[in-house]
Amino acid sequence: MNSNQLRIDQYETVLYDANLNPLGIPASVKQSIANNIGSIIKYPDVYYANLKIAISDYAGTSLERIIMGNGSPDLLRLFAALLTPKKAMILVPSSTEYEKVMTAYGCEIVDYVLDEELEYELDVMDLISKLDSSLDLLILGNPNNPTSKRIRREDVEAILEACKALDIFLLVDEMYVEFLDDYEEVTSVPLTDKYSNLAVLRSVSKFFAVPGLRFAYAVMNNEELSQIIDLTTTKNNIATLSAIAGVDMFKDRKYFEESRSVIHTERSLVYLAMKPCRTIQLFKPEANFMLMKLLKDDLTSSQVAEHCSLRGIMLRRCDDIRGLSNKYLRFCFMNPKQNDLMVNTILEIV
Repeated sequence: MNSNQLRIDQYETVLYDANLNPLGIPASVKQSIANNIGSIIKYPDVYYANLKIAISDYAGTSLERIIMGNGSPDLLRLFAALLTPKKAMILVPSSTEYEKVMTAYGCEIVDYVLDEELEYELDVMDLISKLDSSLDLLILGNPNNPTSKRIRREDVEAILEACKALDIFLLVDEMYVEFLDDYEEVTSVPLTDKYSNLAVLRSVSKFFAVPGLRFAYAVMNNEELSQIIDLTTTKNNIATLSAIAGVDMFKDRKYFEESRSVIHTERSLVYLAMKPCRTIQLFKPEANFMLMKLLKDDLTSSQVAEHCSLRGIMLRRCDDIRGLSNKYLRFCFMNPKQNDLMVNTILEIV
């Protein structure tokens, strides 16, 4: 019997690299899809009134500010095409998707390198000092992937003010924001009341553990850009079942509160369990995942990932993320039993 067979027979494969909510698909989504399976014979409603009302209530914004798309990459491409930036600034390290999409649209990338000695916390005033009128776009992940660090709303507003003065548009990617303990105080959605040079991107894939629904939305208060989107995008681009399930999903407060509680507890327990190990460096997490650096000279992320995979633990190697190397791994927090196995397995090799 080879090692892969041994792993499959003895261990459940758990995707710690996917950053999905450990509670899995909400019961409300399962029930909604089961009850409405016959609706796929119909074309989607071009107005999506019920879905937009649900998003409006959930995110705390008005209906006319909501833009919908087939997942975060789809919305990112939409804004790249809409804004046609010639030069954009992104944080390093951050999601590889930002550079991938922007360069595909011919945009030059300017790096703002986060300081590891500051545990990758953003130095807001230093970032502002690096902005200039040659930039068209700034992209911030809040919280950032892979560093799991958040930016306070007042700091985002200070950045927005600087961007406004320099005619820079700000995209804030809040894919993981609901996992934060202080989500309501961090989200930049309320700032759309005041700023037209801001779009806040949201995805349901991670927090609601439904990447297969292929749904994301943005909040923006810019009438001119919204009109262009309305004229150029497909009217019924959200699948019928995704739209129906989304209504019940956004109303599921029980799932929301349970998710926040589980992540808060497991994030603290995993961090405290691993922190005493002197051969790794942990960057204190604020979202549902954590970045780890290997300190042994003769140990790489590939070796750790391979060791863990034999027990069904799939970690995210970070050697393809600019600013990191084969010494970094990222993993999310799952249920208590799974996290115990992950922690013990990692500590066996590091």
